[in-house]
Amino acid sequence: MAAAGSSHSIVEYFGGESGYHCGYCKNETGNLSHGMWAHSMTVQDYQDLIDRGWRRSGKYVYKPIMNQTCCPQYTIRCQALHFQTSKSHKKVLKKMLKFISQGDVVKVASEEEPMDSHIEDAVACDFAYKSESRVSQSELTPLNVDHTERVENEDKDTGEIKEEVNAQQVESGSLQICADKGAPAPGEPSQSAKIVHAPPKPGKGADLSKPPCRKAKDIRKERKLQKLQNQMCTLEGSQHQAGDQVLLLQNSKSKSNQPKTMEDFIFASLPDDARHKLEVRLVPVSFEDPQFKSSFNQSATLFAKYQMAIHKDTPSDCGENEFTRFLCDSPLEAENAPNGPECGYGSFHQQYWLDGKIIAVGVIDILPYCVSSVYLYYDPDYSFLSLGVYSALREIAFTRQLHEKAPDLCFYYMGFYIHSCPKMRYKGQYRPSDLLCPETYVWTPIEQCLPLLEHSKYCRFNQDMKAVDEGRIKELGRVKVLHKRTMMPYSVYKKRRKGPSDEASVQQYASLVGQSCSERMLLFRS
Repeated sequence: MAAAGSSHSIVEYFGGESGYHCGYCKNETGNLSHGMWAHSMTVQDYQDLIDRGWRRSGKYVYKPIMNQTCCPQYTIRCQALHFQTSKSHKKVLKKMLKFISQGDVVKVASEEEPMDSHIEDAVACDFAYKSESRVSQSELTPLNVDHTERVENEDKDTGEIKEEVNAQQVESGSLQICADKGAPAPGEPSQSAKIVHAPPKPGKGADLSKPPCRKAKDIRKERKLQKLQNQMCTLEGSQHQAGDQVLLLQNSKSKSNQPKTMEDFIFASLPDDARHKLEVRLVPVSFEDPQFKSSFNQSATLFAKYQMAIHKDTPSDCGENEFTRFLCDSPLEAENAPNGPECGYGSFHQQYWLDGKIIAVGVIDILPYCVSSVYLYYDPDYSFLSLGVYSALREIAFTRQLHEKAPDLCFYYMGFYIHSCPKMRYKGQYRPSDLLCPETYVWTPIEQCLPLLEHSKYCRFNQDMKAVDEGRIKELGRVKVLHKRTMMPYSVYKKRRKGPSDEASVQQYASLVGQSCSERMLLFRS
């Protein structure tokens, strides 16, 4: 794995794409987005991009045009450290535990909405192929330091933005990233909104502002405890005996009454004679990794089986090439950091092995502040295990696990929440969750967003009308460009460029990725 900060992101911006078929409302041309091809990307840049509403499908990175697209897609994240399992989540965990232990689960289709219908990715997969880059690798390899120094001197002669290229150092074809003053400090993923829980409307779920419901058993125990304490005050002779009973009750309350955590179910001890064995393996997405390479054929076959059964794809839609481009080709550069997780950052396949064969694969990106869910495919023969929900819960538990070694990593990103498509609202059931404001890019608790979305499919969640996008582009000249294998600020490239001005396109790109990313990533110009 590369050391953190050893390379730059290199992107090719395509602008606002023409309308595509929408997988939600079936509109043939209503799906509108901006897109770019990521030849390579650092995990920090991708973290910052998804915190501005971008998302990747293979190497294609896209951002819905929120106020124009037919079905607005809001980035959703779950606060993994505070996540509480619902009754339906516990049912799924118990069902899996019972199946592994006893193997006698009733095989009926689950009523839960599976966390696997990532239609946004299947749709994105289509336009990723249409927009694929045609640039050769040689054009993307920056030249040595002499070329950069010439650009540096050229900029000095004009007396404009003298420090721009000065900070750049290129050694043997690799690029050195400079510390970005605008980047968030560790533990500060983007701009976080204050989390306040608003009471939901009737029928919209639990009121988080009120204490949780209590079991009748607990109330009975409490009354008995109170009665015994009263007896202690009035009956001197039986104080000792009553005190012992109080202690026993308190102990039984603390032991038996603690609600089971998600981890209690996931990592429960199994009997020696367990009917099945489930193993979850984290495999880096790299053909250089022996585990990834040895399981590739089995994984690709499972993908095809899933796509044909669940999404009704034809065999030609889900062959090995499509599988590779969609779920194995990742622009993310693998990185290891001293305060990062032991597995490092980058793209991974989380493989679910049941009795020696893969029954599901969760494709995830591990980033500085989150685990980002990319896609899930599974064996339709095991639909009765609610693998969509189960894998989402495993990924939340995995996020918590990573947080122990990497304190900044504490969120689970579930892709997009589409309120205008009822089938896609299930992502809002993983609480507490936040949605990203499409105008100011601050996080807002989902309870505050839902009433707004009931009135309008496109909403600005930030209710401070004076608030603006803090990461907006302020200096276009500082945008980094890769031109003729040489890094330079846009201010220099603009003078060298022949032909019609491309300033409008560069301005649009910079406004969408934000000032920080635009100064770190290299925008390819031919």
